[in-house]
Amino acid sequence: MHNSFKFNIGALIAGIPQKLIVIFGKVIGTIAFNIDIRHRRIVRRNLSFVYSDWSNAKINSHSLEVFQNFGIFVMELCQLFFLPKEKILKKVNIRGEKEIKALMESDKGAVLISAHLGNWELMSFFIPCYFNKPVIAVAKKIRPAILNRFIVRLRTRFGNEMIDKKKGLSKMSAVLSRKEKLGILIDQSTSRAEGVEVKFFNHTVTATPAAALLAMRHRCKVVLLYCVREGKGYTFIAEPVDLVRTNNLRADLKANTQIMTYAIEKAVKKYSQQWFWFHKKWKRHHPELYSEDIAKRQKRRRKKRSTNVFTKNV
Repeated sequence: MHNSFKFNIGALIAGIPQKLIVIFGKVIGTIAFNIDIRHRRIVRRNLSFVYSDWSNAKINSHSLEVFQNFGIFVMELCQLFFLPKEKILKKVNIRGEKEIKALMESDKGAVLISAHLGNWELMSFFIPCYFNKPVIAVAKKIRPAILNRFIVRLRTRFGNEMIDKKKGLSKMSAVLSRKEKLGILIDQSTSRAEGVEVKFFNHTVTATPAAALLAMRHRCKVVLLYCVREGKGYTFIAEPVDLVRTNNLRADLKANTQIMTYAIEKAVKKYSQQWFWFHKKWKRHHPELYSEDIAKRQKRRRKKRSTNVFTKNV
């Protein structure tokens, strides 16, 4: 009885039409836009920073669309847990099919870079469903732990494997040594110690050089993959990324990290409403954009330090 009920609920959720997913998602996003002051502020400031010629009205309407698209993503995420393989394949069209098919069917390793754009979780589902080959994906652990377990179960549902981003470089290298495909989201900011300085929307950011380093070390191909909403469905897009190779390793590492960042930027510009503008992307070099958040974080750290000192003294 219990299993039958569980199956019926799953089938019911899987059967929700995309039209309703979009409607409910936009409602959720609109509510969040109106009550989540902190993230609305981050999105608006990010957009104002990179689109300095936009009016306040345009920044506001674009910010609302960003929230609405994330609301749709949340609804899609809930449904993804129950969608069977055949429904996933029906939802997605491919652009660049010839190139990605040849890459996935080759016996060589590859670095598949991507960003928090469109429905990045559906993209990771689509690859093993369509090509019958899993991807080993790199991801940062999410807090709380219960949410992390949910996301890991979701991402590994069709055979994909996960590598913890923290101290995972040797494992990533091993994947490419085995001639397998490695997926990395590279659009988040990283610390100065771990990253290299590149330009993103004409402003300096600190980006991870891991994807460039691995591709150079293993002399493998790099492809940008992303899955965006278009029309009534999704489009899975594959775009080869050509790297430079000279005798100067340090210069090549910076240049290739910049090339990959430009590729991400180009995709974000095309589908700006579908990118995750909630990131504090420029916090290392332009902390003034997020002054309230940084001040709160520093306050929490001071409080934690004082609590630790008090505990030791007791």
